[in-house]
Amino acid sequence: MLGTLFNVLTVIVGSTIGLLIRNKLPQRYVVIVFQALGLFTLFLGMQMAFKTEGNLLLMVFSLVIGSILGEALNLEQRFQNFGESLKKRFTKGEGNEKFTEGLVTSFLLFCIGPMAILGSIQEGLGLSSELLYTKSIMDGFSSTALAAAMGIGVLFSAIPLLLFQGGITLLADLLAPYLTESIINELSAVGGLMLLALGFNILEIKQLKVLNMLPSLVVIVLLHLAF
Repeated sequence: MLGTLFNVLTVIVGSTIGLLIRNKLPQRYVVIVFQALGLFTLFLGMQMAFKTEGNLLLMVFSLVIGSILGEALNLEQRFQNFGESLKKRFTKGEGNEKFTEGLVTSFLLFCIGPMAILGSIQEGLGLSSELLYTKSIMDGFSSTALAAAMGIGVLFSAIPLLLFQGGITLLADLLAPYLTESIINELSAVGGLMLLALGFNILEIKQLKVLNMLPSLVVIVLLHLAF
């Protein structure tokens, strides 16, 4: 799990740098960074969404079914409660209004994508950690910008990042036979649509329950295997 641990470290370091910058930046600079992150998230989401191999019906059904499951499990509220509990336990004072938003946004950006899934599987199978090392550098820079815009919640995203990527690494032997290149592409496409929704949230265009869509990533795999 060296790749995942390095990823966690780069997020912690990047977030710390971002927090130091945040304290010295005028609010208007924080706002423009926030807007730039929103536009980047929209671009990344569109880029990933176009990786689909044309299975549009499977994408629609996976999003609908996955969102219904997420709503039934109330994932959004559970994660919000988790974020609020961390906020109360580890932070004090002003400036933490975006704590949970920063935690959620960072977790989704760092974990929804082919590099997180493929890199964790490759490392779990003992093949290579190179993909995770590359992702780690990218996440380090991203976490600096995110922390400058959203605050300390970004730093705490290292916790779910460790659990998510570490879990995939440990389960790599079980997951690898099912995650073909075709399925990875469809996973990326569904994840891209979720990042588009996240971009709308960041830009405050429309608040969507992105976390409740997370089961869609499992549903698309199951539908692809079935059909």
